[in-house]
Amino acid sequence: MADASVPEAGGGIMGAAPVAPGSGKGPGAAPPRLRRSILGTRPWVAALFLLPALILLGALVAYPIGFTVYRSLFDADGSGFVGLKNFGTVFSDHGILTAVRNNAIWVVVAPTVATALGLVFAVLTERVSWGTAFKLVVFMPMAISMLAAGIIFRLVYEQDPSQGVANAVVVTVHDTFTDNAAYPGARPRPGGDLVPTAGGSFTSTSTARADTSADLPLVGIPQNKVPAGAQQAKPAAQRPDAVTGTVWLDFRPGGTGRPGVIDPGEKALSGVKVQAVKDGKVIASAKSGKDGTYQLPEKAAGAQLRLPASNFAEKYGGINWLGPDLVTPSIIGSYVWMWAGFAMVLIAAGLAGVPRELMEQARVDGANEWQVFRRITVPLLAPVLVVVMVTLMINVLKIFDLVYIIAPSNTQSNANVLALQLYLSSFGGGDDQGVGSAIGVILLLLVLPVMIFNIRRLRREGRR
Repeated sequence: MADASVPEAGGGIMGAAPVAPGSGKGPGAAPPRLRRSILGTRPWVAALFLLPALILLGALVAYPIGFTVYRSLFDADGSGFVGLKNFGTVFSDHGILTAVRNNAIWVVVAPTVATALGLVFAVLTERVSWGTAFKLVVFMPMAISMLAAGIIFRLVYEQDPSQGVANAVVVTVHDTFTDNAAYPGARPRPGGDLVPTAGGSFTSTSTARADTSADLPLVGIPQNKVPAGAQQAKPAAQRPDAVTGTVWLDFRPGGTGRPGVIDPGEKALSGVKVQAVKDGKVIASAKSGKDGTYQLPEKAAGAQLRLPASNFAEKYGGINWLGPDLVTPSIIGSYVWMWAGFAMVLIAAGLAGVPRELMEQARVDGANEWQVFRRITVPLLAPVLVVVMVTLMINVLKIFDLVYIIAPSNTQSNANVLALQLYLSSFGGGDDQGVGSAIGVILLLLVLPVMIFNIRRLRREGRR
């Protein structure tokens, strides 16, 4: 009988499993290799490379967050523990509550408007040959810092139309469709035939006659407000078939003029509106010419003459963009101007990946462009739109620069936001770093849900 220990061909022992070369078993086997990660890197090497980033992350993120939470539990100078008192101050102070309300407005309005404009721009620029140039122009504000943008829009929103672009446009449009006040502040000479009536107008006590000049002298206009090209006033020619008269500035430099008489050197007031009123109704109207004369038709005879308030009202000065009511919407407008280009570029990149076959098929089936946009384009772009919205929401929660620079000091409290309030409470005169730290913690808590949502969404997309 053969011995069971006799080796067989191939170097194995009968009854024993052969040993694979390089398995680390048996005589002469190679030493076992060190385990590597799935990417082929030793764990300690990966940790060594990550160490500088971890140190910076801890020093610049983890430590400040921890210290802010700790500091929020102490009083203004940090010497006394007050627990959650600072958080109670945040939710009871009227100024801070205004900042919370404004932050809510920012989070809802600014990302929504910027994303909607970006979507419209991205879709429309696909249909024009100069779409690339348009995208460049719209995206260009992203190259400007918030500080520079704030200075630009502080000038844009200036109240004076000669300085502020916004009011220059508004006043131009207003003056195009509305009669302007010819001479703000002008008034009839006291004791004359013209007396004040309702609404700021002036009406004559006597009635006009066709054979008598109905002169209308005015005073109260500074010489520097009289138009430079104003002519010498002239007496109106009397006509039997019309009511005529002259409107002029009844004042001569030096005070040597006679009241109610057109003296040499007294200036004509052109563009003054004169109305003939009978039984409370305007039956005729005219405007004075360059020499101050006006002419009404014969039917104006027997009517009272009225100078409407539009001749004397203060000139329209535009909209108070940075007033208490409009300061926050105005600043949001400047933010949208900057970030609509960012939204457009991201959405345009997502739009490039939308299958054109679906759109063409919908058009073949009879869908119009609005239906294609609403039923196909927007649903397919939903992931990109969510990315843009979430990014902008995180961004507006920490908005500070634009509000601090654009809002004037007298309405800054109306435009206040949490990041600005944090600065004001801690360093801008409040000198209460306890309350400032509490506001910082609240901002962190507001940002965390949005960040968690974004991270989960990215992980879900990564698993697809």
